[in-house]
Amino acid sequence: MGELFTFFGLISHDKTFIYITHMLLSAGIALLIVRAAMSNLQLVPKGTQNLMEAYIGGVLQMGKDVMGAENARRYLPLVATIGLFVGIANLIGVVPGFEAPTAFLEMPLTLALVVFVYYNFEGIRRQGVVKYFKHFMGPVWWLYWLMFPIEIVSHFSRLISLSFRLFGNVKGDDMFLMVILMLAPWLLPMIPFALLTFMAFLQAFIFMMLTTVYLGSAVAIEDH
Repeated sequence: MGELFTFFGLISHDKTFIYITHMLLSAGIALLIVRAAMSNLQLVPKGTQNLMEAYIGGVLQMGKDVMGAENARRYLPLVATIGLFVGIANLIGVVPGFEAPTAFLEMPLTLALVVFVYYNFEGIRRQGVVKYFKHFMGPVWWLYWLMFPIEIVSHFSRLISLSFRLFGNVKGDDMFLMVILMLAPWLLPMIPFALLTFMAFLQAFIFMMLTTVYLGSAVAIEDH
C-alpha cells in the first residue's frame, strides 16, 4: 500500500520533513485563528471571536466540573491551547493533499510528555514533595509497599494512554481514507469525510479532557 499524496511530499518524501511541515502548518493555522479572533474585539462577539469565545467557555466549564473554578481558570491557557492545536492537526489529515501530524507518533508522544511533566510538577509545587508522593501509597499504611509501585506504573502508563490513543486513532483514520481513495477516488470518499471530521474533533476533546483530569487529580489531592 502506497503513501498518501501530500503537497509537501512534492518537495521531499522524507518522513521528518513531512511531519515538521504539517506540524508547523497546524501551529500557523492555530495562531491565525487566534489572531483573527482578537484583532477586532467587540462587546457583542461575532464571527471568529464568537467561535473562539464559545470554545473557551466550553473548555472553562469542563475544567470547572473537574477541578473547580479557580484551577480551571489557572490552567485554561494550557488546556485550550492543546485542544485547539490537536484539533487543527487532526483536521488537516481530512483535507486531501495533507497529512495529520498527529498520525506521526512524535507529536502525540511529545504532547503527552509535556502534559505528564507539567501535571506532576504542578502537583509537587502545590502539594509539596512528601504529600504528593504520599498520595501514591493509598489510604492503608500496611499496603504502602504494594500500592506505591502500582501507582507509579499507573502514572507512567498515562504516557502510553495519551500518546498511542491519539496516534492510533488518527493513523487509522488516515489508512481508512487511503483505502477509500484507492477503491473509489471520486464520489465515495465524500461519505466518510463527515465521520473523519467528527473523529478529529473527538480525539482532540479526549486528549484535552484527559489533560484536565490529570491536572485536577494532581492539584486536588487534599480533597481525596
